[in-house]
Amino acid sequence: MTVRMSAIVVNCVDLEREVAFWRALLGVGEHQRVDGFFVWLEPQQPGGVKLAFQKVDEPTPGRRRLHLDLGVDEVDATAARIAALGGRHLEDHEIGGFTWKVMADPEGNEFCIAPADAH
Repeated sequence: MTVRMSAIVVNCVDLEREVAFWRALLGVGEHQRVDGFFVWLEPQQPGGVKLAFQKVDEPTPGRRRLHLDLGVDEVDATAARIAALGGRHLEDHEIGGFTWKVMADPEGNEFCIAPADAH
């Protein structure tokens, strides 16, 4: 079972402003987009971690403005492995054909798992 770091995801209210800022700062293009919801930027080097942006309705309070996205070969098997290691499944989502599971580590830190080829 392969699990690899795919993206660091930033919650943002103004998706386009954040994408424009970070593209210009990092000097990268867009890798993928789900209009109105998500944008993944190209990694700065081949195989690198992507910076991604997720549209939210209002600023995320506290410290959970960033989360990790993990690309996995088998989503359900990985969710079961996470649970066996002491984590837990929180939610399932699907937007524009992009599906993922929200998970939490043993201390409640949230992260997402999605098919490795999805982003």
